[in-house]
Amino acid sequence: MNSSPSPYRIIAVCTGNICRSPMAELMLAAALRAEGLDHAVSVDSAGTTGYEAGRPIDPRAARRLAITKLGSEAHVAREWQASWFRERDLILALDIDHYAWLRDAAPDLESMNKVRMLRSFDPAVALSDLLDQGIEDPWYGGHADFDNVWQQIHSAIPGMVEFVRAALHQASPPSHRTSPRQQLIQ
Repeated sequence: MNSSPSPYRIIAVCTGNICRSPMAELMLAAALRAEGLDHAVSVDSAGTTGYEAGRPIDPRAARRLAITKLGSEAHVAREWQASWFRERDLILALDIDHYAWLRDAAPDLESMNKVRMLRSFDPAVALSDLLDQGIEDPWYGGHADFDNVWQQIHSAIPGMVEFVRAALHQASPPSHRTSPRQQLIQ
């Protein structure tokens, strides 16, 4: 019996799961698809609260995603489940309060170490204080705020893709890895 390996699982987390985290989910999934990694990675999102559970994405977030031809019609907000600490390989916090909440709720050190600020993958802010890596909630603002969220996520996408590529390479069986010497020969 031949079973395929489980995909590398990523989840983006914000407060209500109607603005920032679904934008991050859809943008990252599209980037991974463009890199041909979608067969090995799954991306989803959730909120730290159930305030918006069952609701669609915010129309302003949908508008911003549609500009880049990313459909969000299927998104339904949901609340974080504790079991996801074990089921996800990378947990992306969109702001410092989500980061603190997730790390406090983590059942063990392994789970805690899966939590990263999404913008820690943006080289322009990666070395900044965690407070400076947050993406502010655009819900209280207008279209410009959603454009800003899109840009902040977009700037972190290449770093996330490279991180995932490295994680997949590390997880692949040694027989499927190409050694530096083999790379030179090819």
